[in-house]
Amino acid sequence: MNKKLSCILFLPAFFCCRVFAQTPEQLISKNDVERIIKTLSADDMQGRATFTPGIEKAAKFIESEYKITGLQPLAGNKDYRQSFSMTKSTPISVSASVNNNIIPKENVTAISGAPTFTWGNDADVEVVKIKAEDNFRTEYGKILGSNKKTLVLVDPRFEAYFKRIATRNADGNISRETNPNQQIVFVLGDFTEVKAFAASYTGKVEKLPLFNIAGMIPGKTKPDEYVVFSGHYDHLGIIKAVDGDSIANGADDDASGTTAVIELAKYYKKLNNNARTLIFVAFTAEEIGEFGSAYFATQIDPVKTVAMFNIEMIGKASKFGPNSAFITGFERSDFGPILQKNLEGTDFKFYPDPYPQQNLFYRSDNASLAKVGVPAHTISTDQIDTDKLYHSVKDEFSSLDVNNITATIRAIALSSRSIVSGRDTPKRIPKLEE
Repeated sequence: MNKKLSCILFLPAFFCCRVFAQTPEQLISKNDVERIIKTLSADDMQGRATFTPGIEKAAKFIESEYKITGLQPLAGNKDYRQSFSMTKSTPISVSASVNNNIIPKENVTAISGAPTFTWGNDADVEVVKIKAEDNFRTEYGKILGSNKKTLVLVDPRFEAYFKRIATRNADGNISRETNPNQQIVFVLGDFTEVKAFAASYTGKVEKLPLFNIAGMIPGKTKPDEYVVFSGHYDHLGIIKAVDGDSIANGADDDASGTTAVIELAKYYKKLNNNARTLIFVAFTAEEIGEFGSAYFATQIDPVKTVAMFNIEMIGKASKFGPNSAFITGFERSDFGPILQKNLEGTDFKFYPDPYPQQNLFYRSDNASLAKVGVPAHTISTDQIDTDKLYHSVKDEFSSLDVNNITATIRAIALSSRSIVSGRDTPKRIPKLEE
């Protein structure tokens, strides 16, 4: 062989080996992790609430990181925004009377898909009581799912629940589409018998834009098989002030997960050896109903989606100590064991979810894909049973352990390699029967 040619052929192979041999420790920088999460959780993001200027600013930052990294938009998208819309129904005025007695304004609230309605002993209105001995959450869920015009009489024992519902209703209810048949009026009070009732509602129904931020690295040999890395970039926004601070920065929830998604995109782009197509998505509207991931699930073929790494709250050490995280729904597939196998020889360990009573598997964005059979799991380190900063203004960058975040991201990078390379395919999860 020509000596000069031999050298030319050798150099690319040598370069590739060097890149492939590079470790997560070399390619995932703690300083970059800190930079990204500081930016996403800064006060000028205003807590990243859905439909606010703050979340728009966060979206633009994530888009800039994707562009610098060199991600491609998803097929069919002109840019990184996966756009859709939701319906928001906001009450303007609500009034009611029972047995010809006008109910005080503070004791009436409503949910409606219709812009206006008026009742007056209507035969098609069902009167339901949530009694003192009932389970409020169970009865409330039944009422919301009944798709009937309903007058709900709430026992005074549940005043605290009623006030929460009233506050949420005042801010507007978000749904995928308008349902004019949904007309529910809640009245707080003690009513032994209802002989007559009336109600009147006026509200505003509007379509509002939403968007996930999604990019991809096409697969080299299995481009029609997808691996998803995700986190949600929305949070609560401006909430009730504590010690003069009203910004719920959402540093752990979930700027930490979004930071992981960006870092993993950079990691796999540098390696550039993924057999399967990798999708990196920051979901919107998780905090108000997982709407971003629900839409994403309708845009991707679940059969071709072999795994989802959803990352939620990795800002502090888990209950198992440093170099550990837990996986929700660990027992539902062999996703966890595959990840742990790839970590042999390291100090990091993945554990089953230690908080089964919290039902975390269906409380994060992985649920949207798990429902359609994808091995979709959430990786977290949050001690949810004792986390006093959860959904508070104190969830700030200063409360985080950047070393823990960096170690967890590196562990996900290393543990995902056999799935990304196509060597391992997790068992599918039974579809959720609605």
